[in-house]
Amino acid sequence: MRVLAHARGSITKTVIQKGQNQFNPIIIGFLCTWCSYAGADQAGVSRREYPPNILPIRVMCSGRISPHHILKAFQMGADGVLVAGCHLGECHYIRGNYMTAKRIPVVKELLSFMGLSPQRLGLTWVSASEGDRFAAVVREFTEQIRELGPSPLRGVS
Repeated sequence: MRVLAHARGSITKTVIQKGQNQFNPIIIGFLCTWCSYAGADQAGVSRREYPPNILPIRVMCSGRISPHHILKAFQMGADGVLVAGCHLGECHYIRGNYMTAKRIPVVKELLSFMGLSPQRLGLTWVSASEGDRFAAVVREFTEQIRELGPSPLRGVS
């Protein structure tokens, strides 16, 4: 989670450089290496613009993301967490994304129990060839988190 500590400074610099006074959320993105991370790479190669608020963390499979990782990201000050994996039925590890699809609603309930909006946790499926889709998802999710405002857990750790 060192990424998060570094993120606070880099996102603040981005805001100051652009002269914006609006809230800029810190979003941790857990991206499957085979599809979603490749989709993010495709978005970059294709020069698709999306907010710099997402901090990608490359994981082998979305099924490897533990609820602990998500909760730790929020504890460390993330305003939102986006989990992205291969489309259902296309997982390189056969059932990883099905496990994720079952796990995320449970984690959303846990977030709600903790007093955090479940909308702060996003789940999406992006293939390696969907750079445009990745950029659109990040834009939409960033705007959604911006509307929710800073996480109530920010600065508590």
